[in-house]
Amino acid sequence: MLNKRTLILAAAALALAACGQKPAAPSDTLVVAATPVPHAEILEVVRPILAKEGVKLDVKVFNDYVQPNLQVAQKQLDVNYFQTAPYLDEFNKARGTRLVKVVGVHIEPIGAYSKKIKAIADLPQGASVAIPNEPSNGGRALLLLQKGGLITLKDPANPLSTLNDIVANPKGLKFRELEAATLPRVLGELDLAVINTNYVLDAGLNPAKDALLLEDANSPYVNLLVAREDNRDDRRVQKLAKALTSPEVRAFIEQKYAGAVQPAF
Repeated sequence: MLNKRTLILAAAALALAACGQKPAAPSDTLVVAATPVPHAEILEVVRPILAKEGVKLDVKVFNDYVQPNLQVAQKQLDVNYFQTAPYLDEFNKARGTRLVKVVGVHIEPIGAYSKKIKAIADLPQGASVAIPNEPSNGGRALLLLQKGGLITLKDPANPLSTLNDIVANPKGLKFRELEAATLPRVLGELDLAVINTNYVLDAGLNPAKDALLLEDANSPYVNLLVAREDNRDDRRVQKLAKALTSPEVRAFIEQKYAGAVQPAF
C-alpha cells in the first residue's frame, strides 16, 4: 500500500511532467459555412489547393442566410462564404455580432425573373412582385426595379430602401416580401420575382439568358469570406483567402458560370 509521502511525490512528479508538456497543436481543419451554388462549388475547387498547404477544408452547406452568421459568431464554425458587405453590416447591427470581412471573392448580379412574361414591358397592371424579405437584399431588389423603370424610390441610391420608400409605382405593383431561398420555388405563382443568383443557379436558371433585369458588372455587392475578429488572421483563414483569390478560382468562375458569377479580384 502506498503511504502518504509516496502519493505526494507521485502527484508532484505528474505536475512537473504536465508543466513540461507542449500545448496541443491547433487543428489543421477549417470549417466553412456556404450556400450551395456557387459558394460550395467554388470551395470544392479550393479544397485540393488548401490540402497542399496542410489545411483540411470542412464545408457545411446551408440554404439560409442567418445560421451561417450565427454559428460563426457562436464559434460553432470558423468562417463563412455567402454574403455581401451590405448584408453583413445590417446583420451585425441587428444581431449585435462583430463579424468581419476577410476578402472579397466574386459578384453575383441579382436579377428579376418571370415564368409568365418574356419582357419587363409586358408586366401587367397590378402585377404580383416578390423581393427578398431582409433589408440588404430587399433594398438591392428595389434598386434593380427602379433601374428597370418600374418604381421610383425616395432616395434613388439608398441600398437599404424599403417598400415604404417607394414614391412612384405607376403599374400599381403588388409586392410580397419572402425568404430569399423560397423565391425560385414560388416563381410560377408570381408575375415577377427578384432573386439572388446563388438561388437562381441552384434552381437551374441562367441569369444571362433568363433574367428580365440584371445588375451590371459594376455592382458593389461583392460576396465575401467572413470571419470573427479573433480568427481573421488565423493562418488557415488567410490560406483560404489566398486560395479563393487564386488564378485557379478565377479560371473556374469564368468558365463555369459564363458571366452569371464574376470574379471580384
